[in-house]
Amino acid sequence: MGLTLTLKTTPEVPLEAEVITPDRMNGLGPEDAARLTVHHGNREAALGDFFRVGSHDGEELRLEGDLGRVKLIGAAMTGGKIHVAGDVGLHLGVAMAGGEIVVEGNAGDWVGPEMTGGRIVIKGDAGHAVGSAYRGSRVGMKGGEIVVHGAAGNEVGNTQRNGLIAIGGACGDFAGVNMLAGTIVVLGEMGIRCGAGMKRGTIVAMGGAEPLPTFTYACRYQPGFLRLYLRHLSTLGLAVAPEQVTGLYDRWSGDSVELNRGELLVHRG
Repeated sequence: MGLTLTLKTTPEVPLEAEVITPDRMNGLGPEDAARLTVHHGNREAALGDFFRVGSHDGEELRLEGDLGRVKLIGAAMTGGKIHVAGDVGLHLGVAMAGGEIVVEGNAGDWVGPEMTGGRIVIKGDAGHAVGSAYRGSRVGMKGGEIVVHGAAGNEVGNTQRNGLIAIGGACGDFAGVNMLAGTIVVLGEMGIRCGAGMKRGTIVAMGGAEPLPTFTYACRYQPGFLRLYLRHLSTLGLAVAPEQVTGLYDRWSGDSVELNRGELLVHRG
């Protein structure tokens, strides 16, 4: 039996609801789930004060309504699936280690910060700092996949250590800033200063990019590994064009302030 949470009362301030994960809710009935504690501003409240909790025959955790003021959904989850029929707020899937979150709408800032595994799919747009490290942390996303079908804000993959981030639309500035490893694929327009301070890893810009002066042109070639990534992203619903799978890419090495071990691949057709 799965649970369905339908928003009935919009929070006046952001609602901290890290209890909304399969790890906390598996095995609970609607009444027990409704008694779980959430934080509304500086006071504790019951989940049932804001959500109508029911059950369904499936196994996934279903959320319905405009959850733009609900934070920390899927925090630290290790398995299972969350399906959101609406928008979500900040810190979706923070420190997620496994399972899958699918959001049919838009997501706020900090999608999948410091996650280590699992998959997050945003069918709409996402805010800033997708797959990034929190301020003061040394390492961001360490594994898993984040797929945003729409646009994303600034600092995608800030200090990313591993895993895959794919943006179907435009991307903001400083994508892959201080990147340690992993892969970022942007199918739309790329913002400025991508890869600044990156140590290793790969950034793929389908809509063009202006390399920083500290990047060095290496060659134009057809990366074999990228075909596998793009075909995988196509199976997840991203609009990957055939010429992107088989096309040529300019390879830039950078950032030279970090020994030129990262790479920026810019699609040239």
